[in-house]
Amino acid sequence: MLVFLKLGGSLITDKTRPYTPRLEKLDDLSKQIAGALRSDPDMQLLLGHGSGSFGHQAASRFGTRDGVSGEEAWRGFSEVWYQASSLNRMVVESLRRVGLPVITLSPASSITANAGKIQNWGVHPLLEALSHGLLPVIHGDVVFDDARGGTILSTEDLFNYLALKLKPDRILLAGLEAGIWEDFPSRNKLKQVLTPRDGGKLSSTLSHSASMDVTGGMRSKVDAMLSLVENIPELEVSIFSGEVPGNIQQALLGVRLGTLIHC
Repeated sequence: MLVFLKLGGSLITDKTRPYTPRLEKLDDLSKQIAGALRSDPDMQLLLGHGSGSFGHQAASRFGTRDGVSGEEAWRGFSEVWYQASSLNRMVVESLRRVGLPVITLSPASSITANAGKIQNWGVHPLLEALSHGLLPVIHGDVVFDDARGGTILSTEDLFNYLALKLKPDRILLAGLEAGIWEDFPSRNKLKQVLTPRDGGKLSSTLSHSASMDVTGGMRSKVDAMLSLVENIPELEVSIFSGEVPGNIQQALLGVRLGTLIHC
């Protein structure tokens, strides 16, 4: 079974405080991932993570998502890369501490885009990593873009592209929220199941975010996943809270949590 898991930037960093990792939380999440892989040694896992208060701060300052032109903007491109990579190093170190054979496959060095869409990405190294029992990690990152000069791709952008090629069984998106709220920010009514037929009825509150997110926030994530399950009808996507103790391990082992998105 192939599973994609994203650890959201709001989960592994404090997005209200620039450049602030949640190191104890990261270590707990790593232990849960290791526990799940021990319990199900046949599982193949691709791990992705957001940039949280690292990449989003620099990206917002320089407007990198919208394009890169001029010396100052290219310095900003480099700064976003550095901050995203710094957080990735913390994630990798945490996973290594629990004995996982982790390897980062950096989007900046392997992907080219055109107008914000992935144009070329050689996925053979990723497939090789999975086939040899390694834990490949990807993350939101800057990439060179034929139309924009440069841009930023979110983890969901990366998952979308890879899902169409690799056909995972499940995609798990773990953040702070329990799932998709029908009445955010009141948080009284959780959407249990969401299908493409429901997509147009979603509340405009989905576009709101409690913190900075240059890649579109919850609304863009949900829209991307709805489009994906339309293209891969057998795929299931779960949006759930990784803040609740044990939720990551349970979700990896097949427990349905939060909001389920399917065709």
